[in-house]
Amino acid sequence: MGTALVTGGTSGIGAEFARQLADRGHDIVLVARDTARLDAMAAELRARGRGRQTEVEVLVADLADPADTDRVASRLADPAHPIEVFVNNAGFRVTSRLANPDIAEHDRALNVMVRAVLVLGGAAAKAMRERGTGVIVNVASINGQLTLSGYSAIKAWVRVYSESLSNELRGSGVTVTALMPGWVRTEFHQRAGTTKGEAGRGGIPNVLWLEPELLVRDCLRDVDKGRVISIPTVRYKFLSWLVKHLPDATVRWVSRGISLSRSSAADD
Repeated sequence: MGTALVTGGTSGIGAEFARQLADRGHDIVLVARDTARLDAMAAELRARGRGRQTEVEVLVADLADPADTDRVASRLADPAHPIEVFVNNAGFRVTSRLANPDIAEHDRALNVMVRAVLVLGGAAAKAMRERGTGVIVNVASINGQLTLSGYSAIKAWVRVYSESLSNELRGSGVTVTALMPGWVRTEFHQRAGTTKGEAGRGGIPNVLWLEPELLVRDCLRDVDKGRVISIPTVRYKFLSWLVKHLPDATVRWVSRGISLSRSSAADD
């Protein structure tokens, strides 16, 4: 089945990709910043074994650092140890407002979720195209169809980048899929306090929450079918279609409402 490389592979969506890809028979390369968490996740994957020993390699890297990003790109490009599946997942919630004169958080976000996606996607695409086979999954977001924040703008870029890269690689044997998750029950939202909506205290309604297992299973099914955009569940497919067809002014109005709801929940 070959080797899969997953960035941000120690928690949330990335960890679930690592688990399900290992269950499919892939060896795994995990990329993250925290050595202890990398080692713990590697041990979990090795112990899962369904009739085989999963080989797990760990790369300690902070994708906000261009030098670390280049090291991961070199691993993706290594012809002696090819990567068959690349999951570009690393990311974090951006809380800083766009008009904040301190752009440090935005700089980090752009390095991790734009520059690294571009550099790593390019390295994977080149190596895979030369072999005539491979899979790239870029984790975008339904948020990219809204106008909530700098995070929305970044995830809109990831979607368009993925579709553009798919066009560039058409006919090469390499597929590109942009995963468009909604709100998923992971550490990402727990750290942000977004899950307060579960208790009816504002925030996101229960019906919009997804489990990471379902999200990743649906995405891998779409990857198998060669789909460029993967949107989980019928309800999110409908919401995505609806947002595409609403007037821009209405999308901005809805986005303001979500932002205000989040602010109220965070203040509780």
